[in-house]
Order: sequence, then C-alpha cells, then structure tokens
Amino acid sequence: MADQLDALPDVMGEHSLVKLLSNMKPAFKGAHHMSQNNPNPQGKGLSPVVANLDSQRAVAAYVPPKHIKQVSAELFTSLFVLESTFRFQPVVGKTYYLYEKPDHFWLALTPPERLGESVAGRFIGTCELQKDLTWTLELADDVAEDEAFMTFLAQKRADFERDLQSAETLADGLPTFKRDTSFFGQACAYGLSHSLGSSMAQSGIRNMDYEQAMGLLNNPNSDEGDDAG
Repeated sequence: MADQLDALPDVMGEHSLVKLLSNMKPAFKGAHHMSQNNPNPQGKGLSPVVANLDSQRAVAAYVPPKHIKQVSAELFTSLFVLESTFRFQPVVGKTYYLYEKPDHFWLALTPPERLGESVAGRFIGTCELQKDLTWTLELADDVAEDEAFMTFLAQKRADFERDLQSAETLADGLPTFKRDTSFFGQACAYGLSHSLGSSMAQSGIRNMDYEQAMGLLNNPNSDEGDDAG
C-alpha cells in the first residue's frame, strides 16, 4: 500500500494545471445529486445514452489505486475542463483546445493557430482525456504567467478543496447528474466519477472523509481502509 500511495504519475508538462497549483492553497463545486423526478418517463433516446455510458464505464474498468492528493488534483483539473462548453464526444489521447470567452470557457477541436482570438476568445491551454478518463490541462505560457488568471484558479482550487473537505465521504465529492450540462459533458463526468471511485475503493479511501484519507496518506502503514467499498 505504501508504494501505491507514493506513486503519482508525472503525465504533465511544465505548465500543467496541477503542477502550477501544487504550492497554492488547495473549482468547481462537488456533487450535484440526481433529481428524484424522471425527466424522460417514456425512455426516449435511452439506447444511445446507455451505450455511451457503458463505454465510459468499460474504459475506466481497470484503474490503479490513488491516494487523496492524486484524487484531489485529478478531480479538480478534470472538473475544470468539464466545466467548459463542448458538444462532441472526446476521444482518449486526442488533444483539445480550451478557450475563454467573457462569460464562459469552451473546448474546441481546432488549435489557436487556426482560430483568431476575436472568434475563439483567449487560448487557455491544451487538454487531453487520459485512459482512466481523467483530464490533463497544459496552460499556455502567457496564461501560466498571468497573475490574475492564476489567482482566479487558486481561488477555485480553494473552493473545491473546501467542498471536498466538507463532504461526508470522498465518494460524495464525485460528480453526478447535472441537468444543465450537455450530454457529452454528463457522459465524461460519469466516466470520471466511476474511474476515481474505483481508484479510491482500491486504495481504501472511497468511504472515508477527507481528514481520514489524509491521515492514511500520512500513515501509510495504517491498517485502516475501505477495501469493501
């Protein structure tokens, strides 16, 4: 368990969001719970929906155990990307481009060299969907050096950490259904939730709260855990 908890894959570059925020006080609100009402009582369109969600679950079926710091960093980065607007199905390993307009972020297939800022907005960085359905974000050089933007990110990270710390269990901090999110955004959030939930179950922290999980990290030889999930 100690070796697993110490393993934090370095899959990002110099200006990765996680690395740039690692020395700041550890956006995106936590869980948005499924409505009790059935928005589609007749089941229209469920076949493609179920097929897409099943494919997301299959991709995330085999994931490694992850400790609380890795879960927190990957969850924050992934939710920051998924907070953007996009209307396509992301593909694992493909590069996407994040832009900022005055009132929202949006994810595009087209690089900034082919889109003018007047059309696309400010280029924020490149994103990639990983095999475990988490996201990476490599910030553009000028964005990483923008004090105002980095302060904005730091505040979002602090808000995110506060929500995660206040959740009854870490599993409660994972994303669920959000009515105003696009279908592909919901599918990605579902896959992300399943993947990180499985990783936390393997490391024994899924049903722990934040402080308990941090305690396990600080005491890797502890026998406490939630392997049963």
